[in-house]
Amino acid sequence: MNESGVKKVRDTSELLSQDREARRLYEERQKYLHDEASMIEWATEKGIEGEKRKAIEIAKNMLSFGIEVSVIAKTSGLSEPEVEALKD
Repeated sequence: MNESGVKKVRDTSELLSQDREARRLYEERQKYLHDEASMIEWATEKGIEGEKRKAIEIAKNMLSFGIEVSVIAKTSGLSEPEVEALKD
C-alpha cells in the first residue's frame, strides 16, 4: 500500500474511533457498497447465462435448417464442439 493509502486508512480509523455515529454511518456505507457489488456480479452472471441460452436456441434452429456447423459456430459465438453437441 502506498503512503496516500496508509494515510487514508489512518485518517478513517481516527475518525471512526472518535465518533460512534460516524462509525455507524461508515459501516452502513461499506455494507451498501458490498451489497451493490454483489448485485452487479449477480446480474452480470444472469445476463451471460441468458445470452448463452439464446445462442444455443439460435444454433439449434440453424441446425434444423441444415446449416453447416462451422457457420453456426461463427454466427452464434459457440464453439464447433458445442454446436456438434446440440445435434444429439
